[in-house]
Amino acid sequence: MTETPPVRPAEADPADELLPLAGYTVAVTAARRREELGALLDRRGARVVYAPAIRIVPLSDDAELVAATKAVLAEPVDLVVATTGVGFRGWLEAADAWDLPLREHLQTARVLARGPKARGAIRGGGLVDAWSPASESSAEVLEHLLSGAEGALAGRRIAVQLHGDPLPELVSGLQRAGADVLTVPVYRWVLPEDTAPLRRLVATIAARGVDAVTFTSAPAAASLLQVADEEGVLPGVLAAFADAVLPVAVGPVTAAPLEAAGVRTVQPDRARLGALARSVVAELPARHPVLAAGGHTLQVRGHAVVLDGRTVELPPGSMAVLRALSRRPGVVVSRPELLAELSGGGDAHAVEMAVTRLRAALGAPVVETVVKRGYRLAV
Repeated sequence: MTETPPVRPAEADPADELLPLAGYTVAVTAARRREELGALLDRRGARVVYAPAIRIVPLSDDAELVAATKAVLAEPVDLVVATTGVGFRGWLEAADAWDLPLREHLQTARVLARGPKARGAIRGGGLVDAWSPASESSAEVLEHLLSGAEGALAGRRIAVQLHGDPLPELVSGLQRAGADVLTVPVYRWVLPEDTAPLRRLVATIAARGVDAVTFTSAPAAASLLQVADEEGVLPGVLAAFADAVLPVAVGPVTAAPLEAAGVRTVQPDRARLGALARSVVAELPARHPVLAAGGHTLQVRGHAVVLDGRTVELPPGSMAVLRALSRRPGVVVSRPELLAELSGGGDAHAVEMAVTRLRAALGAPVVETVVKRGYRLAV
């Protein structure tokens, strides 16, 4: 007689594993490397919305950059501040194209790098990086220079490579210390040629239609606020950032325009895209508690619900009803209150239909009817 082997429980399919950002919508405002950041978020389950807030205009053919470079070359330079890798590299390449001996001229200067990318561009250009701040911020560069670590500043020529932002605090701080500051605008940030995606995004933020917005540059943050103001939705955008939409900035320099407008941002420990994506993963699900309802676990996310560890997509009306119920777990919510949550309006029948669709989609006794009063989560 052949013995039947014991039946082992089926192993979970890795494809069925709940991704940390499943059910959330995250907006990307970056111009450069937006696909890279979007891929990091997409792999974690997010629905990604692209709305570039800026575009870079190179100044390789610009008379302003030629004039600034010639001013730097007119006399020896004592200090150089490289603020971005792409900008410093572009400056050296543009000077080479114009047959201007910029590399040779900077050999005798002490070159400071605001961050690791700028440091890499300095080394790639055959120069030596003298110092860079741990915070990767212009404020720390200014503090370092004012401390006397590089010697007295009065009368010294300092070239500052700009990165689309005029850096008024850094420049004015050096000028007050008596330095002769030469600003070098290698490129500038302007609004994208097609602003429609950005204008749709600010309206969506105001309507709380996204769960998080990522920022990788200060000009992008300033641009989004500017467009929101032009569209008349700035108060709504600021209110949404305060209570519903998570603003995530890659670092303090990027966050500065938002913080100045009263928006408290989340920032990773390191100013890197991977760290930015990990911050979204750490912060977004933590904002939505996991509830026990009707013998099941339930977490209401942006456009979907996680029921017992699986993602369930819901139609907008059902999602609105469930979100309203989850804000007050176990409390009876009246039909008129739920009707106010439905974007299409209607009557009590619209609420009943939304609840019916909700129950059918969940397939679990999560929502209870309280006769003549309304509905509640069965917590």
